[in-house]
Amino acid sequence: MTTRSKYKTRQKEILLEYLESVPGVHVTAGDVCDYFKAKGAPIGKSTVYRHLESLVDEGLINKYVIDGNSPACFEYIRPESHEHNEVCFHCKCEKCGKVVHLHCEELEDFQVHLLEEHRFRMDPVRTVFYGLCEQCI
Repeated sequence: MTTRSKYKTRQKEILLEYLESVPGVHVTAGDVCDYFKAKGAPIGKSTVYRHLESLVDEGLINKYVIDGNSPACFEYIRPESHEHNEVCFHCKCEKCGKVVHLHCEELEDFQVHLLEEHRFRMDPVRTVFYGLCEQCI
């Protein structure tokens, strides 16, 4: 495993290994703590937050803040995502609160349209579509 980490600690390494094992999945710091607690290797929440923020700074994971009512979500960035400049959009269910991670070429085309035709650059990390998920329809 190769990282651009300034400081390597075992906890940070196992945290990154866990995130790599769930590509394309949003996890919160609470999810991470629950996972390691269930594995019998609990990590303190402040340690998890510190390592997650460090991994964001290193460009290994993305951090998403959907709104003021939801905890920040983190996602491992596959190396090929960097190469292809993959864009991620988000949908939030107004009923159950579920956040859906969305890669969609049509939305990427819309993003280009906004820039070219309306001189507006949309930030997909901060753009959230609200509605109902498939379980709540």
